[in-house]
Amino acid sequence: MEYEKYLSDKVKKLKASAIREMFKLMSDPEIISLAGGSPDPSLFPSEALAEIAADILKNQPVTALQYGTTDGYRPFKEAALNRAKKINSVAEGDKIIITTGEQQGIDLAVKTLVNEGECVAVEQPSFVGSLNSIRAHNAVLVPVELEDDGISTDRFEEILKETRIKLLYTIPNFQNPSGITMTIEKRKKLLELASKYDFLIIEDNPYGDLRFAGEDVPTIKSLDTEGRVIYCSSFSKILSPGMRLGYVICSGAVIDRIEIAKQANDVHTPFLTQMIAAAYLEKYDIDKDIERAREVYGRKCAFMLECMEKYFPKSLKWTHPEGGLFIMCTAPEGTDIDALLKESLKNKVAFVAGSGFMVDQEKPCSMFRLNYSTMPEEKIEKGIKALGEVLHKMV
Repeated sequence: MEYEKYLSDKVKKLKASAIREMFKLMSDPEIISLAGGSPDPSLFPSEALAEIAADILKNQPVTALQYGTTDGYRPFKEAALNRAKKINSVAEGDKIIITTGEQQGIDLAVKTLVNEGECVAVEQPSFVGSLNSIRAHNAVLVPVELEDDGISTDRFEEILKETRIKLLYTIPNFQNPSGITMTIEKRKKLLELASKYDFLIIEDNPYGDLRFAGEDVPTIKSLDTEGRVIYCSSFSKILSPGMRLGYVICSGAVIDRIEIAKQANDVHTPFLTQMIAAAYLEKYDIDKDIERAREVYGRKCAFMLECMEKYFPKSLKWTHPEGGLFIMCTAPEGTDIDALLKESLKNKVAFVAGSGFMVDQEKPCSMFRLNYSTMPEEKIEKGIKALGEVLHKMV
């Protein structure tokens, strides 16, 4: 039976995430993956989480296994809210909702705020998962050039003069895929533009805790005096991605609508994982875990950059992140990155081609993303050396 004719237009136009597809290759133990965005598994507090889970299932099974409230498990909501308060990212009148991963929070925010055909501005390049969420709601993606210090606010204002933008989606800290951090001057400028041209901002901040160099920069949410920022964050990079725990903080008027949208989506995020996380945050010092993660990722990032300097052609350029999980490489214009990836996979090294991070995924792109968080250092060097050999042949 031919099922293509039954598919909705909004699904037909979506492409599978190149990152998710890469996970299918990871069953090959010989593949060195520099493709994903997963935390270092050695950082997972698995023993502590196992003990907490066993205690909860023994002593609080009904709360853990029964239906729960859509907005989240109260102790975990309070813990997440307190973390946001530490960085001044909660304003008077704000509420919080727990989501099944931060990706769901972004999707629900777009669903709640944007009508079909309305324009959403995004950094280019940007996170493929969020781009697909926006596409799925039949919004129009408007790309804005990403510069070395964040989104091009000058170019964005030119766009705003000609195009009615409903929403801006941005990842200001250690941006995915580039690793770039937006300056405070540009964060302030975005809020000025939001007020002048009347649009809202989704601030996606899953990597903010993972700074290993440089100085902290205030969140856009902390600078917002008009309630224009929807702040999304996650425990995936500091506790466990498999627990799927994210959250959204913004004006109560918007959160109330997001809660209704979530009821239609998955009713509520599992209480068992929320209860485990809440107990862990109460019993253990997660800031010590974060300090350890910063040390690990800072060391791995520096090592990967050192290997790239040693093994990559000098014609390539790449970013030098101060945190997060990613480095973006740019090859000379005209380089066939898809062909490069195929050849690299033959050498058992995986990375992510840059086209998936673009608004127009069909347009030739000379960028690719590398991840340093997952592999041990010996595999990082082996992978970068093998990739370097392919680059020297093809670039």
